[in-house]
Formats: sequence, C-alpha cells, structure tokens
Amino acid sequence: MKFIKAFKYAFNMVMHSRLRSWLTILGIVIGVAAVISIVSIGNALKSEVTSQLGQLGGDLLTLRAGASRAGGFAGPGGFDSGGSASASKEEIVIDKTDVQVLKGISGIKLIATEISGRADAYYVAEKGSTTVTGVDPAVWSQITTSTIRDGRMLGPADTNVIVVGGRFADSFFSKQLGVNHMVTIEDRLFRIVGILDDSSSNIYMPITQAYTVLTDKTKDVYDQVIIKVKDEDELNQTMDDINYKLKIARHVISGKLDFTLTSNKERQAQRTSMLASLTTFLTAIAAVALLVGAVGVANTMFTSVLEKTKEIGIMKAIGARNKDIMIIFLLNAALIGLIGGIIGIIIGTLLSGILPSIISGTGGMFGRFGSLGSIVSLSSVLMAIGISLIIGMGAGAIPAYQASKLKPVDALRYE
Repeated sequence: MKFIKAFKYAFNMVMHSRLRSWLTILGIVIGVAAVISIVSIGNALKSEVTSQLGQLGGDLLTLRAGASRAGGFAGPGGFDSGGSASASKEEIVIDKTDVQVLKGISGIKLIATEISGRADAYYVAEKGSTTVTGVDPAVWSQITTSTIRDGRMLGPADTNVIVVGGRFADSFFSKQLGVNHMVTIEDRLFRIVGILDDSSSNIYMPITQAYTVLTDKTKDVYDQVIIKVKDEDELNQTMDDINYKLKIARHVISGKLDFTLTSNKERQAQRTSMLASLTTFLTAIAAVALLVGAVGVANTMFTSVLEKTKEIGIMKAIGARNKDIMIIFLLNAALIGLIGGIIGIIIGTLLSGILPSIISGTGGMFGRFGSLGSIVSLSSVLMAIGISLIIGMGAGAIPAYQASKLKPVDALRYE
C-alpha cells in the first residue's frame, strides 16, 4: 500500500470520528499550549532579569551592616530576620570609619555612601509617600547605572535640588512634573534638576540634606555603601581585600561577620538560577497535561481498532500487509498529535502575550510583568511539535501493533 493512500485512510479515520478525535486533540492542545506559554514567559523573564542586572554593573559591590546567615539576615540593630536578639547589644552600623578603611584599599576606584527611607512629597495640593535616597553628589553620577531622560545628574555643589524617577515625574501626581518644578519634601522645598529614564518613583538628593529630611537617620551612618572597583577582572581579589581590612577594623572574625559584601555578578547568578528552577518546575507541571493527552490518544486508538476490526479484516483479505495496517493507525495517531500540537502552539503563543498583562494586574512582585513581551523561540516550537508527534505515535503504537496482528478470518467474523 502506498504511503499517500495510507495517509488518506488515516485522515478519514480522524474526520469520521470528529467528536472523539477532537476531544483527544483537546488534551494535546492544553498540554502544548501550557508548555509553550510557560516557556516563553520564562524566557522573557530571564531576558528581562538579565538585562536589568546587566545594567547594574559587574564592577560594583554593595556593603551593608549585618551578616547573611543560614537562618536569615542579621541587619542593623543586632536583630536577625526572625526577630531574636544577637549576642551583641551594640547597634551594628556602617559609618564613616568603615569608609576611611575602604579608601585605603588600592583596588577601589569610587566609594558612594547612601541612606534611604520613606518621606512625604507634596506638589500643589497633593501628597504622596515615596522613597527618598540620599547620595554623595560628588560621585553618584559616576557610579550609578541609571540614565538621565531630562535635565542632569546631581553635582558636587548642589543644594536643595533633587533627581526623580520617571514614574514620579509622569504619574505620581495628577500633573506631570518637569525640570525646574518645585516639590516639597517633609516641609523642605526642592527643585527638580533631573528626571531618570526609568519607571521608579524614587527621589535622589544630596546625602547631607537627606539627613535633615529622614529624621530617623544618624549623621555619618549609612544604609549601604556602593563600591566601584578599578578592574572588574580583579573583582574577587578586591572583595577579599575589603573583607580582610574590615574584619581587622571592626574586630570580627570570619565566622562572626557583622557586615555583608555582595557583588552584582553574584546577585545575577542567584536570580538567574532561581528563575530557571521556577520555569523548569512550572514546565514540569504543564507536562502533566501532555501525559493526560497521551492517555487520551491511546484510549482513542484502542477504540478505533475495535471499531475498525471488520475493515481491517477486509483490507487484509484483499492483500493489505501487517505493515500497511500498522502504518495507517500510526499515521492516525500522529495526525491527532500533530493537529493538537499546531493548535496548542497557536494558543500558547497568544497566551504568552496575554498572560503578562493579566498577571501584572495583581500588583506586588508581578507588577512589571505587563511590560514584558513574550519570547516564543523556534526551538520551543519545534520541541512542542516533536513532543506532540512522539506522544501521538507513542500512545498509538500498541493499538496499531494489535491491529496489524489481527487475523483476517477473526476480523471478518468480529461483530
């Protein structure tokens, strides 16, 4: 029997069992659509995270008070994340003494001190709470990875001026803000000199004035210190030097550190790894739907063999070989898998474009999903088609084999 003839017969089997065939195809569609949408959204998230972390700068280090521990993070004030008091009653801080120690390390190029906290901002008759960050205006423009959309960065001689995030300027208040507009922050008037090209509502000001706005902060005590190394290739060595010098200056040993030094490279690797694990987990869950679809294909094929038993006997009586019968039923199963795979890819691609917008409406950590596009790669499409074909043919293999082994006499007498 020619392949074309076998294909036509298999296609007719699909078309003449429409309800059962389409219910079986639906199982494949759901599985493939779920896999495609999850993989594509995972790829988009991975690309976005990589892009964001890449912009942080691989030559930057962050120094904070408190040490990372297995049970949590022991932050300033001598309390860990579980709320238990540390052995030391003295508040753990990073201050100007530590900065002086850093200035003596040859591998460091720039040091930027920062404090941050919540403050009320007023414009005309409107009020809103936002994050205020005090930075060293002499080095902030050289160490930040943010870019200016309008205006300029803070300068060494600046007073009573601020740089704001893009969302703060565009939509924080009912009226859009621009360069040279005046904003009141905790009863002090500031002039906007720059707007960042981002989607944040943060406010940046000289650190000396931030101490007067954020009244809970202590002068010359910092929330974090951003360090820019001279040579990114010597990053690990510079980190070792910083750790060594700070341990001596702060009188601590390796097992009882009271500070945390992290690099953006480490942060990027950790987040990328976590995202990859999450995507793999969700894909595995979606693959369960494909397994259900495979069971549906097998059930449909067994039913088809029973329904077509007499026809199998007739075909064998007029000369059809076992191989021909097996090819017909395998093609029937493959068609079910292929049709389900193609429709699943289409639906999965549409879902990968719609789901980010739906998820972003929940807010929280998913608030930025709406700005993501979907990344449906050719490899994921080919993988989906291949899996759907394998599932179809794999689930139909046993029924096809049983059909090919039917004896003509028994098949013709079957009722």
